[in-house]
Amino acid sequence: MNYIQSVNNTHIKQLNKLWTKKERDKTALYLLEGFHLVEEALRHKEYIEELLLSEEAVIPSSWNMDDLNVTMISAEVAKKLSDTENGQGVFAVCRKQELTDFPDGTTFLLLDAVQDPGNIGTMIRTADAAGLDAVFLGDGSGDLYNPKVLRSAQGSHFHLPVLSMDLMGVMEELKERNIPVYGTALEGAVNYRGEQAGPFALIVGNEGSGVRPELLQKTTRNLYIPIFGKSESLNVAVAAGILLYHFRENN
Repeated sequence: MNYIQSVNNTHIKQLNKLWTKKERDKTALYLLEGFHLVEEALRHKEYIEELLLSEEAVIPSSWNMDDLNVTMISAEVAKKLSDTENGQGVFAVCRKQELTDFPDGTTFLLLDAVQDPGNIGTMIRTADAAGLDAVFLGDGSGDLYNPKVLRSAQGSHFHLPVLSMDLMGVMEELKERNIPVYGTALEGAVNYRGEQAGPFALIVGNEGSGVRPELLQKTTRNLYIPIFGKSESLNVAVAAGILLYHFRENN
């Protein structure tokens, strides 16, 4: 087992770069931090390149770290490596899941230029909880491996395929499979409660501008969620949760 004490260690400096998208794209690696996310990674050990554990961290006896590259680090190094204010001192260096094949299934969530990491992660987690078959990140959407996305997703990116693809092409493939594609819109849309879906795909859009008009023109139907108070709209992740569970309960 290796031990790293110095914050100036070359390896630690290199790992710190993984908090940037540029380095993640360059290396196809990313960092997970915290007990819950590392524990999820341990259930998918084939993606783990290295574990880094602070000498002060109390590691659960249930963790199976056999055959893994484990590095012990000082508390100072753990603090230097952490992306959070109150880090827990446990990290996993993981390989990206490079998915390119269109997944099988009948239930999908499409994100059109959703940019807020918290929203992206929350919707991936919700899609996982609702038992969807895959999530597609369209052009302009945030990076799946952004640390804030990963923290919000709480490990759900290990549980279902999350693919970056052109949504127009995704919609064409879905229609060839006879899967209805529902958009979300404020105008020219119908109340979502009228839809009783079997297979379905749902598109939600950018926090400020919604789903692009060219995509809305290609949907099976566009839906809205009624607003009963004075708010102009719902948060995109909240709206996605309402619609996904509506469709799943009527599936």
